[in-house]
Amino acid sequence: MSKYLLEVGVEELPYKFIPMAISQLKTGFENFFKDNNVNYKDIKVMATPRRLAVIVDGLDAVQPDVEKVVKGPIAKVAFDENNNLTKAGEGFANKNGVGVNDLYVEDNYVFAKIVVKGKDTKELLQINVPQIFAKLQGPHFMRWGNNDVKFSRPIRWVLSILDGEEVKLTIIDKESSNMTNGHRFSTQNIVINNPDEYIGKLRDAHVIVDPEERKQRILELTKIEADKLNAVTKISDDLLEEVTFICEYPVAVTCNFDDAYLTIPQEVAVTVMETHQRYFALYSKDGKLINKFVTITNYIGNEFENIKAGNLRVIKARLDDAVFFFNEDTKKPLEAYVENLKGMTFQKGMGSVYDKTQRIVKLSEKIASALGVNKPSIKRAAELCKADLATNLVFEFTELQGFIGADYARVSGEEIGVQDGIREHYFPLNADSETAKSIEGQIVGIADKIDTISAVFTAGKKPTGSSDPLGVRRAALGIIKTVLEHNLKLDLSKLIDVALELLPLKADVKSDIEEFFTQRLIIFLNDKYSKNILEACSGDICGKSPCVDLCDYLERVKVVSTLNDEKLLENANRVLRILKEEVKGEVDVALFNLPAEKDLYEAVKGIEFAGDYNKYLADLISINPTVTKFFDEVLVMDKDEKIKNNRLALLNTLKNKYIILTDFSKM
Repeated sequence: MSKYLLEVGVEELPYKFIPMAISQLKTGFENFFKDNNVNYKDIKVMATPRRLAVIVDGLDAVQPDVEKVVKGPIAKVAFDENNNLTKAGEGFANKNGVGVNDLYVEDNYVFAKIVVKGKDTKELLQINVPQIFAKLQGPHFMRWGNNDVKFSRPIRWVLSILDGEEVKLTIIDKESSNMTNGHRFSTQNIVINNPDEYIGKLRDAHVIVDPEERKQRILELTKIEADKLNAVTKISDDLLEEVTFICEYPVAVTCNFDDAYLTIPQEVAVTVMETHQRYFALYSKDGKLINKFVTITNYIGNEFENIKAGNLRVIKARLDDAVFFFNEDTKKPLEAYVENLKGMTFQKGMGSVYDKTQRIVKLSEKIASALGVNKPSIKRAAELCKADLATNLVFEFTELQGFIGADYARVSGEEIGVQDGIREHYFPLNADSETAKSIEGQIVGIADKIDTISAVFTAGKKPTGSSDPLGVRRAALGIIKTVLEHNLKLDLSKLIDVALELLPLKADVKSDIEEFFTQRLIIFLNDKYSKNILEACSGDICGKSPCVDLCDYLERVKVVSTLNDEKLLENANRVLRILKEEVKGEVDVALFNLPAEKDLYEAVKGIEFAGDYNKYLADLISINPTVTKFFDEVLVMDKDEKIKNNRLALLNTLKNKYIILTDFSKM
């Protein structure tokens, strides 16, 4: 078994392209080996801003031989009347490197079995590796020098080794060798004799080529710095990935800034540090931001004063702006900014942000009433939830809308429930983030999102595969997560009616919105439950849209997912097949003439849903023998029209019991 190493050295790559390149290179090599029938044990792709590397372990040295059957000319064309090869037959044999004895006739055609000798893996690598690299795709690719092939950045060197031997190849305009380079400020022109010494030699030259190792080193170094200060970090996955891909040799440096900047909203200072500067903010053990942060430098040495001074200079300018805007904004209460919303358009035809706020207030009142909640803080949070959009600080830090509003509400003396409602009404911020914890945030958030969704659909801008106007997919998911996580007994169907009625434009889009919610619900739950069960429980046959009660829908899905009774499925589907058309009329017990009819009638009468779907499923299973006996002993389509219709009516009562749980025809 062999081991192959490819490294392509480049000028600093954009960090967003690096994970894309890792994925594409892994897929490219996997497809190459599969297409050429070359076995391998493992493919490891690694990268830093200055290099892309692939190590293939357990690689076959030679492509296996392949036996092929080749079809030739018609037999009478390949052989003459004396069974000798004709010119056509000789040509076929010579072309495939076989003799006359290797030919055979089948279905009046000449065939030959030939063995295609496998190529050396080295030769295959020379042919295919440049093609794999040429197929990489990413944003802002361009031509460099006189080359026709586009790439993200200029290539500076190529390293290509199979075991201890160079595999000569050319990628774009650079020929390969057995040499690589370390960190910009460390050892250069490093000879790699075999792939096994590659990672170690680079580490000695201050390059940690494995991004996972680099990531762990960043976390460990940051924790060490935080522990020195008895502090903690809250590092997001996105920030950690970005920092991992902008350095080759991470070194942690702790910097500080004037604690006067802690007077601005904590989220503003953190955004300046993390989003704008890629620093790791530090917090005290009780979760409060402190005036220190950790920056990861791509640096070799132990003199950090210039680094600290440079970082402080940059962050001070940004924080000075934030302090100025904060001080200007808080000269008047948050409530004073509501009037300014009249000059901000929500979307064409749907009024201003002020108009939207008034709709949110009315929708919040409806939701609170439906949930039996009576808190003045809900209405107040709804009235102020968009006010911060008119402030200077939100204009500068748009991503902090809601957080800034909550802090301004605190400064204005609003109660804690109002502050929570303003901050949390945007929650969840993405598919993985938390939902609102406060009832104010839950109610105002649902009101805001249902208004947005209704407005987008009414304006004829419902989402397509490539567009998601105003983030309505995220809004729908936010409502679904909030309702399910907090078990809110809320009829979204009625709420959609109210939201549509409040809009200045009218359109018949309620069914479209309900279908949209149903599809988002199925997608959201598809990781935990079978798609056909999710669709069966949402079917029209069940008599109500999942939007009527999302929590009830989820309970049915959970119970149906436990169903493992073939006889119930068989009986329910038999009933549904028989009753394809609507059945009218009531059951008349006087028309029963067989015991099985009366037994089924009594069994069905005894089943009632009382709020427990597990018990209800058990009850349906318990009458299986009675249903089976009915079908065994009773001819439903009796010649007597009255008896037939009565039996159909009896089955219809049974059907109505089944469909309370799910549409068994989709199971």
